[in-house]
Amino acid sequence: MALPEFPQGFTPEYLTKSLGGTFLPEGTSVSKVSRSPLGEGTGMMADIAKLELSFEGNSEGLPHSVIAKYASENPTNRQVAMLYNLYERETRFSEELDPLTEARCPEFYFTGLENDNFVILMEDMTDYEVGNQSVGATLAQTELAIDELAKLHASFWERVDHLEWVPGIAESYHADNMNNLANSGWDTMVETFGDFIPEHIRAQRDRFLAAIPALQAERMSAPITLCHGDFRMENLLYGIQPEHQPVAVIDWQGPLKARGMFDVALFLGQSTRVEVRQSQEKQMLDRYLDGLVKRGVSGLSFDDLWKDYQSCMLYDWVYTAVVAGTLDSTNEASFAWMSQMIARQVAASDDLDVFSLLG
Repeated sequence: MALPEFPQGFTPEYLTKSLGGTFLPEGTSVSKVSRSPLGEGTGMMADIAKLELSFEGNSEGLPHSVIAKYASENPTNRQVAMLYNLYERETRFSEELDPLTEARCPEFYFTGLENDNFVILMEDMTDYEVGNQSVGATLAQTELAIDELAKLHASFWERVDHLEWVPGIAESYHADNMNNLANSGWDTMVETFGDFIPEHIRAQRDRFLAAIPALQAERMSAPITLCHGDFRMENLLYGIQPEHQPVAVIDWQGPLKARGMFDVALFLGQSTRVEVRQSQEKQMLDRYLDGLVKRGVSGLSFDDLWKDYQSCMLYDWVYTAVVAGTLDSTNEASFAWMSQMIARQVAASDDLDVFSLLG
C-alpha cells in the first residue's frame, strides 16, 4: 500500500486500510479521525501525533486512539534523518526485532516505509509518565531501566551478524558521523555550557578527540549485542496506573551494534541522579549482570563489566559533545536537560577517573 504524505494522509479510509487485520476487527472501519500533535518542536527528525478515532461496526474493547510517528515536515530534518537511515532503522526494528525481545515497547499496529516517507501506528501510552532527564532518574526508575536493558541485550547477545542494516558503533556511517560531530561540537559545547564543564575536563579536549576511533573500536569488540543507542530518560515511559506496565522503551531510530554496556553507562552517567549513581552504581551493574545470566548469557564477570563501564563512561563524552554541541539548546527545556546531562557526565567522569584511561 503506497504511503500518502502525512499528516494530511491520516484519513479514515487510509487508517481503515492500514489498521485492518492488526487493530480493527473484520467489518469494522474508522469513520472519523482527529489529530493532536505531540511534543511539537522536540520530535526533530520525526513528527508525532495522537489520532483520536471513531468507528463503524464492532468497536468493543478497541482503544479509541493511536499514536502516529511519521516523517518530519521540516525538509532539513527529513534530510538529516535520511542521512542516518533513521526511518529505516525505526520501522525495521518495529517489524523485525521488537517481536524477538521481551523488552517492553508500545505495541506496533502498522509500519510503512517508502523512500523518505515513513509511518508507524502504535499503542497510545500518553497516560504514562515520560522520563524527565532534567530531574533525573530515581533509584526505582533506574532499576526498571536496567532491567529493560538486560532483556534487550540478552535477546541479541552475540546474535547480530545478520543485521546488516544496523550500523556498528565503529567502522560505519554512524561512527564517522559521531566522530565528526564530536570534533565540531566540542568547542560549542564548552562555550554554551561552560558553567558546567570544569577546566580539568576542558583540558582533555585534544587527547580525547584524537582517541575517538580507538574508543569506538573498543566498543565494537566482542561480545556484541543490539543497543538502543539513545537510552535516556525522555525515551522511557513509566507506568503510573495499576493496569500499566512498569516501563516501556520508545524512540528506536538509532539502534546500534555495540557492547551492551554502552546503553548502561549512558543511562547511569547522564540520566540517573548523581547521588543515586554514586551510592548504587555497583549494585546496578550487578543487577544488569544478574538479568543477563537469567536469560542465558554466560562468560561475564563483574570485573569485566566494571572495566567496560569505566571505558564506556569515557566514550560517552562523544555523545555529550554531539548532543550539547550540535543540537539546538536555545529553548529553556533543552538547555535544562542538556546542562544536567553534562553535569552528571562530569561527576561520573571524575568519580571513575575516566580520563586516566587515555594514558
